[in-house]
Amino acid sequence: MATAEAVGVRAPAWRGGFGRLWSAAVLSSFGDSLRTAALPLLAVTLTDRPLLIAAVTACGYLPWIVFGLLGGAIADRVDQRRAMWTVDAVRGLLVAAFAAAVALGHASIALLIALAVTLTTLQTLFDNASTALLPALVDHDALGSANARLMTGQRIAGGLLGAPAAPLLLTAGAAVPFAADAATFLAAAALVASLRTASPERKPRPAGSTLRREIADGMRTLWRDGALRGLCAATALCNIGMGALIATLVVLVTGWLDAGTAGYAAAATAYTVGNLAGGAVNSRLVAQVGRMRAVLLAGTVQIGALIVMGSVRSLAALVAAMAVFGFMGMVWNVNTTTLMQQRSPAEMLGRVSSAFRTLAVAGAPLGALLGGAVATVWGLNSPALLAAAFFVLSVTALIPARKPDVPVVAPDDDATTAHAPR
Repeated sequence: MATAEAVGVRAPAWRGGFGRLWSAAVLSSFGDSLRTAALPLLAVTLTDRPLLIAAVTACGYLPWIVFGLLGGAIADRVDQRRAMWTVDAVRGLLVAAFAAAVALGHASIALLIALAVTLTTLQTLFDNASTALLPALVDHDALGSANARLMTGQRIAGGLLGAPAAPLLLTAGAAVPFAADAATFLAAAALVASLRTASPERKPRPAGSTLRREIADGMRTLWRDGALRGLCAATALCNIGMGALIATLVVLVTGWLDAGTAGYAAAATAYTVGNLAGGAVNSRLVAQVGRMRAVLLAGTVQIGALIVMGSVRSLAALVAAMAVFGFMGMVWNVNTTTLMQQRSPAEMLGRVSSAFRTLAVAGAPLGALLGGAVATVWGLNSPALLAAAFFVLSVTALIPARKPDVPVVAPDDDATTAHAPR
């Protein structure tokens, strides 16, 4: 019988398409970070109303909750490579048009919100198609390493290069970051279009099959696999805690610690550096403890880091805790994605991925609201402790799936299957 873990640590070959997919993902991440950083900076020049400024960022989450499941169902119906490059080409043209509007002085808050909603709606199709396409480009036992390299490259491009570059580009003109973002979308579209890989074989859809029924099939597939169900519940609980932490981190650092903006920058940098280190050592960790246990270990260590953040009134302690938190966060993300790809049938991976992502993303705005509420009532350090409590619940949800002999639902049940190690 196949098992819940298929531990593979072999490095993916850069040839055969993975190198181009990696390059496209890194380019897109760099452009996304330029736009994400530039949008609120542009918003504050258009209005002084905090609610409208916050709405520009908040609207980036909404499409995942509304359209995420639909994007996954469409990704399973279409040629994923073609869907990805088409979406990137459309996004490139949209952002180019927005850059032109900014350059001509026609930007408005309504236009910023419309852009954020449209781009994220298209992203629901792109991200689910990308998750489903990767297993066709690398060997099964190299999936973990491929995901680690993808996420690490995206983190370098977005966290270390893109975000600091946006304010510099803005000095050359308000439209420049958006023009650069458009260029990265179009370059990424060209790279993905150049891939030569066959789409996974799909069973003919039953007569009368609808998107609604196919979405329901994907959710049932996720629910029937005990390991994936536990991972999904755990990730949703983590994201509630993450939402609480991220929404209030700036007041934790500048208010409770009185460390100013330099302290906040140090905390954010420590998190990014931890992410990169986690991506670099993930394969060795998985080889030692197994993929599912690596996720469990990551969540457990993050609980300790959050307790330090919320109880030790020291910037040095916070920076160290953020580095550990980021390290284990990368381990969590790489291995949950890899397990989802390994355990899901290829023809349903888009729908399983979208159900997983949608449920996970929904926790972030809820956590942000909870974080703001508890910070108001119990103090600026309390959201970090609230996040620790949610991570405890998350690890508890993982415990039933922690053993490597958790059975996989048989494929004739229309549920997930896992691939045995080669």
